[in-house]
Amino acid sequence: MKALISTPINELQREFNLLCEKGGGVRGGPVRGKTLERLKHYGQTLNRGATEEVQEHLARFPDANPWHVCFALGLCWGHLAKVDLTFTEAVVGCLEHLNDTDLKTAGSFHLERGPEPIINSIKGGYALFELVQLPETLPTTLVSLGRAQERWLSPILNPKLRPPYIGSWNATAMFMTALFAQPTLAATQTEPTPILPPGGPIFAGLNILHQAGLTPTKPDIADDLDGRGFEPGVLYANNDLLADLLRGCTWLSLTDVHSGVYLLGTRHPHSDNWIKTASVT
Repeated sequence: MKALISTPINELQREFNLLCEKGGGVRGGPVRGKTLERLKHYGQTLNRGATEEVQEHLARFPDANPWHVCFALGLCWGHLAKVDLTFTEAVVGCLEHLNDTDLKTAGSFHLERGPEPIINSIKGGYALFELVQLPETLPTTLVSLGRAQERWLSPILNPKLRPPYIGSWNATAMFMTALFAQPTLAATQTEPTPILPPGGPIFAGLNILHQAGLTPTKPDIADDLDGRGFEPGVLYANNDLLADLLRGCTWLSLTDVHSGVYLLGTRHPHSDNWIKTASVT
């Protein structure tokens, strides 16, 4: 099979192309076991850096609502804002008491999409936290974390109640962040409880794996912009495809595969640096 990724931009994508060219798998594509090993390796590498970030931010703000800290980092990991303790502090301040000063500070950490998506996401998050009562501390089991997510999703799935800018990413990223705060718990996740974010890179990565004969169906398209509506079924369908990759692999976790698929599908020019930085730390 010819290489499936034109102009690979990180080490995982380069190694995947080599596996495609070697063949030996379904339809002459990459061998499933070797592909999953690479997804695990690079996914775990990325996840180590994510765990360090979220644990640092939670430790820095011990009196804050931990969900507010997780929501802030979710905005960063969605590439709306730079990861910075001052940004997290401003978001936490807004989610406690919505105010212009903290909104302005948070917006100043914007990336290429500008301050508006950050400000609108925070306003939407504030409205949602007013509607939903979550546990005071982050749940320590997958079942209880999944139940908390069900509460969070309940108004989101109702078009009349869903706040603006709470789309597919902002509906799920906070719970992924909560998982990374507890790496031992994250390592046990083999099913989509809680649901992990779909997003553009996840769709692209799953699509590449389908072309390689490694997933049974194509992924559903998710609208990656939180300012628009989204199809809730996409959350479940693409998480089921991620879970299917784990079939028969007791040495894999859903969080590892999710991050590996993200790196496989991303076109972010700095993704190679994310892997190298996490490897060093």
